Amino acid sequence: MLKIGVLGVGHLGKFHLNNWKEIKDVELVGFYDPNDVTAQEVSEKYQLPRFLNAETLIDACDAVDIVAPTNYHYDLCKLAILKGRHVFVEKPLANTMDEAKELVKLVKESNIKMQVGHVERFNPAYISVKNLQLNPMFIEVHRLAQFNPRGTEVSVILDLMIHDIDIILSLVKSEVKYIAASGVAVMTDTPDIASIRIEFNNGCVANLTSSRISMKKMRKMRLFQKDAYIGIDFLNKKSEIIKLKGPQDLDAFSFDLETPHGKKTIAVSNPLVPEVNAIKLELEHFRDAIINNTPTTVSEVDGYRAMDIAHQILSKIKSASVNV
Repeated sequence: MLKIGVLGVGHLGKFHLNNWKEIKDVELVGFYDPNDVTAQEVSEKYQLPRFLNAETLIDACDAVDIVAPTNYHYDLCKLAILKGRHVFVEKPLANTMDEAKELVKLVKESNIKMQVGHVERFNPAYISVKNLQLNPMFIEVHRLAQFNPRGTEVSVILDLMIHDIDIILSLVKSEVKYIAASGVAVMTDTPDIASIRIEFNNGCVANLTSSRISMKKMRKMRLFQKDAYIGIDFLNKKSEIIKLKGPQDLDAFSFDLETPHGKKTIAVSNPLVPEVNAIKLELEHFRDAIINNTPTTVSEVDGYRAMDIAHQILSKIKSASVNV
């Protein structure tokens, strides 16, 4: 039985607690949170012991789930890693690139598993298409959210866009060549809305727009590749594929299209989207990586790479505002 402790039981931490209680082969040992009001509420509701400091909880566990604010990630992760505990940490991996680099180094030197909470990798809409032969050459992303003070200790790049950066880096098997970025701070002291263009060495281009001051919610990614378009709606859990019809597309809706190169038969399909709880699934993958000694789905290196691009974007935005 894998002993798990949760560090940080605020809004998202409670979701993690709910899911850990339903996951097999796991014993939820307890939690740590410095907020007395929150801690009392959680202790009573979940009938879980509150540990009065992080180190005592870490000592009592095989693995920890860190759902504390970003500025606490480094210290908590480092403490757990040095004690030989497996670590799940919410995104972003750390607060600064130096902290992230140090954590990657510590994991490499240890014998522990680390997973970063890029939960959109486990979104059922993404799962429904990720096993296709995805080789996008143009990517368009819109991630819009209504304003919420929670999470605004970091920019919209590190709060929202980093999910899409992580997915794009996992899809495009090429190094980043160029980044263009613009962003504006509206409700906070860091960018709340941003528009980004990322060019890769293989010719792929990704355009990303993220906002946390929108009137409506949207989380959509569109992938364009040779002979195919793939649409992923992370918010409404839907996906769509439009491509040249092949022998495997018997059940797809199809129509003929006249082109300069003759008639083409186009197939339109909506892949079956599994009914899964993304947070529970990512935690189960973390558990499985520990038990089976296999790589984590979103490793500390993945978390570092997403942070690296995010910080390059922030640097570009900062430079642009200074030069205005």
